[in-house]
Amino acid sequence: MALVLEVPSPSAPHALAAIDIGSNSFRLELGRVASGRYRRDDYLKDTVRLGAGLDEQSRLTEAAFERGLATLATFAKRLQGFDPTRVRAVATQTLREARNRDEFLRAAQRVLGYPIEVISGREEARLIYAGVSFLQPSDASRLVVDIGGRSTELILGEGRTPQEAESFPVGSVGLSMRYFGDGHMSSQAFRAAQIAAGAEFEEALTEFAPALWTEALGSSGTVGAVSNVLRESGKTDGDITAAGLASLIEQCIEASHIDRLQVPGLRDDRRAVIPGGLAILYTLLTHFGIERMRPAKGALRQGVIIDLHERLLAQRPGARGQDARDVTVAALQGRFDVDTEQAQRVRDTALLLHDAAWPDADPQARRELGWACDLHELGLAVSHHDYHRHSAYLLAHMDAAGFSQSQQRRIGQLVLAQRGGLRKVEEALADPLFAWQVLSLRLAVIRCHARGYPPSMEYRLNRRNGRVAVLGWNPSNDGPNPRTLHLLQEEVQAWERQGPLRLELLS
Repeated sequence: MALVLEVPSPSAPHALAAIDIGSNSFRLELGRVASGRYRRDDYLKDTVRLGAGLDEQSRLTEAAFERGLATLATFAKRLQGFDPTRVRAVATQTLREARNRDEFLRAAQRVLGYPIEVISGREEARLIYAGVSFLQPSDASRLVVDIGGRSTELILGEGRTPQEAESFPVGSVGLSMRYFGDGHMSSQAFRAAQIAAGAEFEEALTEFAPALWTEALGSSGTVGAVSNVLRESGKTDGDITAAGLASLIEQCIEASHIDRLQVPGLRDDRRAVIPGGLAILYTLLTHFGIERMRPAKGALRQGVIIDLHERLLAQRPGARGQDARDVTVAALQGRFDVDTEQAQRVRDTALLLHDAAWPDADPQARRELGWACDLHELGLAVSHHDYHRHSAYLLAHMDAAGFSQSQQRRIGQLVLAQRGGLRKVEEALADPLFAWQVLSLRLAVIRCHARGYPPSMEYRLNRRNGRVAVLGWNPSNDGPNPRTLHLLQEEVQAWERQGPLRLELLS
């Protein structure tokens, strides 16, 4: 564990927390953004080696479980008193791979006390670039490289804007376990590791060609560890070069076993994974024509805090910040030619109904309902038949900047439930808030089924005893037209057949 700098009060107005559940290390960073500058308040790190705990069936072992939970328990003590809206925990490649990740996440969230999001590789890359570009600002075109325990991210960008971002399932832990697992290091093992890494990166040679960037930066632990060794050994000033890496690889081969490797600046917690990291770095430099890579300020954890700061700004009236998820939703509407006027009608109606029935709902859940309304007709670009299923599939599986995989699945489930029977989302309906979100969306779709607002027609939705939904309308008019009333009566029957709620219509 490492503890640095002063410990701020959790109630400090700008204190934010990021938890990075990585394949090699777990990290907790407390920081704040003010006047365009980032300030770290506290930092905790533990080398958990979660990625090394995946067995042959891609399941986390019991030992890996316990190591991870023990570290998260320590983080939870440090986070006591933090407002949940100011904490964000993200998990990366190992939990993207683990077949028993849901079991781990349930236990981990209980121990930590905050939700944990499994993010996609491209979302990880976006957040890495957010951290690097904010802490090390420049208008130069850049290639940013982040070598993690089981994945490597490449990002091409200018200023604060990433232009290309990709994640590759090869990292220092995985490669070290595969080719140097017994601790022995040979020229044949390094050659095989470099070929394996090159096979993963080969498809990206055009997208990240040297002509597209003017400087290369390396983020996170592997680059930092290698940079430190090169500097302490007097091989470079800390910059990473192919010649410097070749010299270190030769030292590894001469030592023949990781326990006999003696190089200045190599920490014990990096010893077991250094050969895989060296193989990846050497492959990247030679394949992508990188003459010199400088260690970067900023990494995933700072990017999470920067992104969280901008999310919170975006929720303030008149604030200049913008939530990346809103940008993504607007882009998807354009890409799939969504009828934005209809989407807005459904959004307005669904949120009005939802707020009346559940006024104290989690604000994040409310936003997810809004995004589901924005994108509920996404699948029309595929087919009019069963478009809700196409919409749900796209939302659950696409790369959507700003969204975690779990959040995309929740929104996809909402969209899937917008019409038809409820059995297809029966498990999710066990969550009462989700059930009321589904009802609000379905009623909004019915109200706007003619692709317009019915004149002088106002719905009112009340929650009675938690499980009874009472739908009424303004008594000053004649109520729904016959076609809408028919659809509403069918909706009553749908919830009677399969649903945790009972829907009643006030006549």
